[in-house]
Amino acid sequence: MRLDKLLAHTGFGTRKEVKELIKKRLVTVDNNVITKSNLHVNPDEQLIEVNKQKVHYQKYMYIMLHKPPKYLSATVDLYDQTVLDLIPLEYQHYDLSPVGRLDKDTEGLLLLTNDGQLNHAFTSPNREIYKTYFAKIKGKVFDNHIEQFREGIILDDGYKTKEAYLEIVKSDSISEIKLAICEGKFHQVKRMFRAINMEVLYLKRLSIGDLQLDKDLPIGKCRKLTEDELAYVLSMKK
Repeated sequence: MRLDKLLAHTGFGTRKEVKELIKKRLVTVDNNVITKSNLHVNPDEQLIEVNKQKVHYQKYMYIMLHKPPKYLSATVDLYDQTVLDLIPLEYQHYDLSPVGRLDKDTEGLLLLTNDGQLNHAFTSPNREIYKTYFAKIKGKVFDNHIEQFREGIILDDGYKTKEAYLEIVKSDSISEIKLAICEGKFHQVKRMFRAINMEVLYLKRLSIGDLQLDKDLPIGKCRKLTEDELAYVLSMKK
């Protein structure tokens, strides 16, 4: 990999800024001062330092975000803020993308990565990875609805959803439920309840497969995956 590309990728500035660092003789490889930005280096085998600070190269990044409402699950939008606007500067050079999507007004767990293979594995409909949501529903949800969701709900376009698992947390004028689905149709949870004449008032994603939203992660904040979480998500690539 070219030295200037490596340093830009690891957060030491733009290509132009990196060239200035090299010009000022602040970059060393194996303790040798480097003056050429196009030098090819191997970060796994060589000691690379900037102003005596060791460069830690990580090709892929995996971030857990507690998505708030009003942000789009996209990389760029002309009118609205996207989830990338919530990512700290230290991670922005990784060219992250959301894995799947959450509706603009839905909050909760969102995974972001620059690992395209992982993104495909998690979003492939053939994998049938169940995602669990918590929702507040206008109207009473009864036990008979549990079987309806398990058998599949006919949406407004005639599509019958796959087996879904409904858990009633509270049945009242405003009910509280948990729902696990393995699909990602547009506004699917809202449309499933609309099909039984109910309205979703609040929606939050709690998990994607075995990846759980960190209860201590404030809304609007993000963090790198832990070793156990990373081991799980990487296992999905196999």
